[in-house]
Amino acid sequence: MKLHDMSPTPGSRKRRKRVGRGDSSGWGKSAGRGEKGQSSRTGSVSRPFFEGGQIPLFRRLPKRGFKNADRIVYALVNLDVIEKNFAAGDVVDETTLREKALLGKARHAIKVLANGEITKAVTVKAAKFSAAAAAKIEAAGGKVEIAE
Repeated sequence: MKLHDMSPTPGSRKRRKRVGRGDSSGWGKSAGRGEKGQSSRTGSVSRPFFEGGQIPLFRRLPKRGFKNADRIVYALVNLDVIEKNFAAGDVVDETTLREKALLGKARHAIKVLANGEITKAVTVKAAKFSAAAAAKIEAAGGKVEIAE
């Protein structure tokens, strides 16, 4: 095969539909926009969930509950995750957890929970610990450090 023999896979390249270029094209006159009205005009963009002036659904539904603007969201890490991914003597903190891709993209304070068992002596630095998690880490010979 040579360069001049090459061609795209059939059906992979589609020509752009040129609307508003004469009646014989089938897309002339109103160019597929229908007749009159806001949507037929140039530059017309309606925001998401706009219902044509009718009261939108999110305003018609009753509001329930309370969202505290000052709440603190924690990234949760369980002891079984620490047991599986770290060796004895390691320091477990936000940077090492991120290096091993054990945290999501969002930057939240870390809370360690007691789900699972731990047998290795590791130093764990986090914003919060459940009482049971702190007890299990110290029972295994590890250290618990509260980091901000």
